[in-house]
Amino acid sequence: MQTNKPLESLNVLSFKGIQMRTFHITWLTFFVCFFGWFGLAPLMPAIRADLGLTKPQIGNIIIAAVSATIFARLIVGKLCDTWGPRKTYTVLLLLGSLPVMLVGLAHDYTTFLLFRLAIGTIGASFVITQFHTSMMFAPKIKGTANAVAGGWGNLGGGITQLAMPLIMVMIVGFGYTKPEAWRLAMIFPGVMMLIMAFVYYRFTKDTPNGNYDEIERSAATGERVSFWKACADIRVWALALAYGCCFGMEITFDGVAALYFFDNFKMAETEAGFWAMLFGGMNIFARALGGIVADKVGNKYGMRGKGILLAGMLVLEGVGITLFAQAGNLPMAIMAMVTFALFLKMSNGSTYAIVPFVNPKAVGVISGVVGAGGNVGGMLMGFLFKSQSISYGQAFMYIGGIVAVVGLLLFMVNFGKATVVESTESTMQTA
Repeated sequence: MQTNKPLESLNVLSFKGIQMRTFHITWLTFFVCFFGWFGLAPLMPAIRADLGLTKPQIGNIIIAAVSATIFARLIVGKLCDTWGPRKTYTVLLLLGSLPVMLVGLAHDYTTFLLFRLAIGTIGASFVITQFHTSMMFAPKIKGTANAVAGGWGNLGGGITQLAMPLIMVMIVGFGYTKPEAWRLAMIFPGVMMLIMAFVYYRFTKDTPNGNYDEIERSAATGERVSFWKACADIRVWALALAYGCCFGMEITFDGVAALYFFDNFKMAETEAGFWAMLFGGMNIFARALGGIVADKVGNKYGMRGKGILLAGMLVLEGVGITLFAQAGNLPMAIMAMVTFALFLKMSNGSTYAIVPFVNPKAVGVISGVVGAGGNVGGMLMGFLFKSQSISYGQAFMYIGGIVAVVGLLLFMVNFGKATVVESTESTMQTA
C-alpha cells in the first residue's frame, strides 16, 4: 500500500503530489461552480425586464437558488463518506451543467423558477471541496487549507458578478437582443462545468493513498458513524446555525447585490455588477484569513478558543450589516459592505476550521449538515427580500440584528467538549 500522508503545511505555489494537485483542482472546480450557481444573479435586471418579474417573484427565485442546495448538500455529504469525493463531484458537475445551459429555454416565470431550483443543486459542490481538502491535509493545517480552498472557490461568486454582464454585453455587440444575450451567456458556465468534470475525474484521487475502490475503505475513512449519531452532537447544530448567519448571508447578498445597487443608486448592470463583485472579491483573502487565525487560536487555546473567535466574528458581522442597511450614499454603503464582508468571510473560514474536528469519522456528514445550514439561512433571508411590505434596506437591518444575536448565543457553546484527539484522526486518515 502507498504511504502518502496528509500534508503538514500548505504551499499554495506548489502543484506537486496528489495532495496539492487535488487542492488546486477542487478550489478551481468550486470557483467554476459559482459561475453556474450564481451566473444568473447579475443578469437579473435584464431577466426581470424580459420576463416581467414582480418583486415577490424575484424573492421566490432568490429562495429557489439556495433551497435545493440544502437537500443536495445533505446527500452529497453522505456520498463523500461512502462513494468518494472524486466520483461525487464528477456526477454533480455533469448533472448540474444541464439546467445551467438549458435555462435559456425559459420564457415565463414558472419555467424559469424550476430551472433556478435545479441549478441550486450545484451549491453542494462546496461540501465536496471542504471534504476533499480535509482528506489531503494534516489536523494542524486543516482550517487554513479549508479556508483557502473555500475562499478562492467563493471568489467565483464575486467574479461572476462582473464577468456575466460583460459576456452578455459582448453577445449584444454581435447583434443579439438582451433577452437573447442573457440566455446565450449561460451556456458559457455550463461548458466550463463539463470541462471540470473531466479534469476532476482524471486528475484527482479520493485520498492521498488513492481512490476508495483502490484501498481498504477503513483506511480511507475509518469506522462508519450513522447520520443520526453524528448529528446528536449539539456542536453540529451550533455550527449549522453559525454558517446560516455567515454563508447564508453571503449567498443572499450574491443574489440581491446587483439589483440593490442597480435600483438604489441608479447605475448600469455592469457598474452594479462591479460593486457586487467587490463583495465576492473579498474571498481572495478574507475567508483564508479566518481559517489561518482559527488554526493559530486553536493551536494555543484549543477548540474552545476557535468557538469564541467564531462567535466574535459573527457579532461584528451583524453590526456591519446593520451599518450597511443605514448607509445613505454609495461611499458609505461600500465602506459598510467591505467591513461586514470581512467578518462574514472570516466567519466562514472559522466555521470550517472547526467542522473536521467535531467527529473525524463523519466529516462528510457533518460538512453536509453545516453546509446545508448555510443554505437554510440563505433561504430564510430570501423570504425577507420577497416581502412587499419591507424594503431591501429594512431586510438587511433585520438580518444584521439576528446575526449579532446568534453570535452572542454562540459564546455559550463549548466547542472544546469531548474533543477528538487530533493524532487519532491523523492515524485514521493515513493508516
